[in-house]
Amino acid sequence: MRWTDVHDIAIELEDAHPDADILHVRFTDLWKWVQALPGFDDDPQKSSEKILEAIQMAWLDERD
Repeated sequence: MRWTDVHDIAIELEDAHPDADILHVRFTDLWKWVQALPGFDDDPQKSSEKILEAIQMAWLDERD
């Protein structure tokens, strides 16, 4: 997975952190959690606030 795979990342985050309060997760924690996902293989410096926001919203949609 890469930073742009927001929907795949959201699915994996929901499996890894089902009790997380998605809207209150700090972006620094989200950034770390994404990198810790199995199959994630992208440059940590390629992330941005915009990408993290997209991941957060996709994760919220996944939970609903």
